Amino acid sequence: MGEGREQIFDGEAVSQGIAFGPVHVLARGFAAPEVYAVAPHQVPTERERFRRALERTKEQLASLRTQIESISGEAEGRIFESHLMILQDQTLVDRVNDAISSRQQNAEFCFYAIMQTFLEAMRRISDPYLRERTSDIEDVSQRVLQNFSASSPEEDESPDHRHILVTYDLNPSDTAGLDPQRTLGFATERGSSVSHTAILARSMGIPAVVGLKNAVLGIRTLSNCIIDGYEGKLIVNPTPETAARYRALAEEREIFKTSLKEIRDSDTATLDDRRITLSANVEFEHELNQVAESGANGIGLFRTEFFMLETGEFPDEPRQARLYRQVVESVAPKQAIIRTLDVGGDKLPGEPLAEPEPNPFLGWRGIRYSLDRRDVFKDQLRAILRASVHGKVGIMFPLISGLREIREAVDVLDQCREDLADKGIPFSDDIEVGAMIEVPSAALMAKEIAAHVDFLSIGTNDLIQYTVAVDRVNPRVSQLYKPAHPSVMRLIKMTIDGGRENGIWIGICGEMAADLILLPVLVGLGIDELSVGTPRLPSVKHAIRALNYEECKALADEALTLPESRLIMQASREVAMKAYPELLK
Repeated sequence: MGEGREQIFDGEAVSQGIAFGPVHVLARGFAAPEVYAVAPHQVPTERERFRRALERTKEQLASLRTQIESISGEAEGRIFESHLMILQDQTLVDRVNDAISSRQQNAEFCFYAIMQTFLEAMRRISDPYLRERTSDIEDVSQRVLQNFSASSPEEDESPDHRHILVTYDLNPSDTAGLDPQRTLGFATERGSSVSHTAILARSMGIPAVVGLKNAVLGIRTLSNCIIDGYEGKLIVNPTPETAARYRALAEEREIFKTSLKEIRDSDTATLDDRRITLSANVEFEHELNQVAESGANGIGLFRTEFFMLETGEFPDEPRQARLYRQVVESVAPKQAIIRTLDVGGDKLPGEPLAEPEPNPFLGWRGIRYSLDRRDVFKDQLRAILRASVHGKVGIMFPLISGLREIREAVDVLDQCREDLADKGIPFSDDIEVGAMIEVPSAALMAKEIAAHVDFLSIGTNDLIQYTVAVDRVNPRVSQLYKPAHPSVMRLIKMTIDGGRENGIWIGICGEMAADLILLPVLVGLGIDELSVGTPRLPSVKHAIRALNYEECKALADEALTLPESRLIMQASREVAMKAYPELLK
């Protein structure tokens, strides 16, 4: 296959790294078939396979029509007329046959690629009637693809599955299901740097770019490609010069990354000895080995909602207890802070609802779900308590909005302690309990909430979006999502002050904790702990060790008086560039 001209798609970098490989385009709808190259002499055979698949599909649809008519009448049987018309479209047949020759790829993938391009174009049409017809086309297309299987030729060898994925969008469960050994990186047309999909990509160490324009329609599967997770670019069919430049850049980044390992076991402290606890955010079991390798001081956030991915339901108490024990033992004697179930929003649904929530970010999520589903909540809390005898454990409640919720959550935890004590099941009495500060009401009440817990952890992703009223995954308004918004800075300061007055520590576990531009401000505000994804932890440690706390404190005092986010970003960038320019290239 001949190479096309170099194409550059610009987007937003959400997970650092550079990857090289063949691109795999996955449009919305049905699953893609396997793709492999065919030799010129195999083209007639592939065209015949396509013809037979069409004929089988026509026979099936005709049979279905007959069955429906015998049961419900002729009118109902006509629903298959549009399906048959698609299969009889000579233009479609010719395009697929031409694609088999020009692409030199197997027939089912050529059919899939053409149908998905057509479907993507239809989805972008404003006419709702035409958009609705996509379901008919998807149904017919899936039937055709299934009818290839009986006639698929034997392959001499398995295709290379290592690829860079390009798709319209990925939800968190799709991202969690990616195999890092096969998926070298991914790029999507939708998304933002603080979507849960982006967070997952960073935790998995997969380079990722979001916000590309028309990438699904404009890129051919198996084209050579480079994904730049630093500048937010996807380069398709790179020239030799471009490829050489990126290989040199990747090597340079790898050398610097290796050098960071030298400070892995060093203290996380500023030049003037202001110590900060640097912990790891963890999503999955396979990340546990990375925590020690990254130099993290324990786990500052273990997200528990992805248990659902394996079975589609909540695991029972014993199964959860086994996993939490594994988490706790992996970092002992350091602490593992386990966040209770945080479903809803852009994460996973707690359970199917009769009607979709009109605004899930303001709906049934976080601690609200747990307090309404006490059986699920108690199973989880008892499982965490049972794991606490195997190491140091912390428990953190998400989306606290006021005193009632934190009081109820602590009361349920006490009931779970009594349950285990009555059964003679051991658990530790030395467990820190914390509240996540993610909504403005909680930040404004931080002093009062802090009186009921041992620590506060600021979830900046939600705190920002609720403060500035911006859905962080909505591309129409995501540019208004400003981590350095003056109101956000003041709420963080208010939270820190509220914790201080009660003698407890305050951390940040949101994405802002790894923002190297804003790190000087956060250090200056007096944060005690930062919890970040393991791939970014070495860079954050390097940055903290290059800062001067007194200088950061002066910066934070200034930032709290500035009226615009750009001014705060500018002031903090100046301090960061002076302290660690090598991290901001």
